[in-house]
Amino acid sequence: MGSLALFLRLVKASLLGQARYPASALMLTLGQFLATGIEVIAVWALFHRFGDVQGWTLGEVAVFYGLANCMFAIADALGRGFDVLGTEFLRTGAFDRLLLRPRPLALQLMGHDVRVSRLGRLMQGVAVLAFGTVQAGVAWTPEAVAVALFALAGGVALFLGILVLQGTLAFWTVESLEIAHVLTYGGVQAAQYPLALYARWFRRVLTFIVPLACVAYYPVLAILGRPIRWGAGWAAWCRRSRASCVSRRLRGVALRAAPLRFDGQLSLRQPALCNASPACSRSGWKWIFGKRSCASRTSYGEVHRKASVSAASLAMRAG
Repeated sequence: MGSLALFLRLVKASLLGQARYPASALMLTLGQFLATGIEVIAVWALFHRFGDVQGWTLGEVAVFYGLANCMFAIADALGRGFDVLGTEFLRTGAFDRLLLRPRPLALQLMGHDVRVSRLGRLMQGVAVLAFGTVQAGVAWTPEAVAVALFALAGGVALFLGILVLQGTLAFWTVESLEIAHVLTYGGVQAAQYPLALYARWFRRVLTFIVPLACVAYYPVLAILGRPIRWGAGWAAWCRRSRASCVSRRLRGVALRAAPLRFDGQLSLRQPALCNASPACSRSGWKWIFGKRSCASRTSYGEVHRKASVSAASLAMRAG
């Protein structure tokens, strides 16, 4: 039996086991829906009281909220086994039973307990996403749909990876670390709002350390048709880098195309004869890449350095 077929059988067995108690499964699903619905009411109350927040409307924030909750709902349903690895497997000794089975361990944990109740959060996220689509006037073009699907897959992989990390740490702590919930549930709370509303250091944390922005912020900007703002620091750095690149290219063109001479001042125009030495007087033109050089007046490195400065100055003036 292949890995995918085995995973589907494990998921089916888990769902059938919960279906034996339909009232309990229904109440748990409804509880998840209502619990996350309270967060939606809090977001609505914020915008109802203060209006738009730094140019962001309720519909746009609803798109962030709905997509983030859909990501976490799917990841939480698939990663339940990693969440309870320390309490239900390591402490009870049931983990040895999984090791004896000739199947991938991660596959067995993912199919261990697929909760039906997570459908409550998923449905609530889809409903809020639909509301945000209407309010923000999102045009679901094929490109926007592709971006949303890739963002959803990336978000599921990110949250599932955090749950796997939590399960890995259980080998040393034997308990599920609450600090992992800061990255999972706390990450969902942070991804529900645009990244531009947070402080700069927190934006960097959510971009480079826990890359929630890469799956829940920048893709939504593309869906909403908003420009990606990197900030004044990034913009200045990009301008300096672009100017430096253009300057180096123009400098290389100038060094290869123009005859150079050094007589106390560097010039790209037609020079007079260098009178530094008899050899220089006889040769006349001195090329920076030629076979001869006026070594008595200055070294090649000095000429090249001054040539670079002069060419860069000319490039900046021309720009």
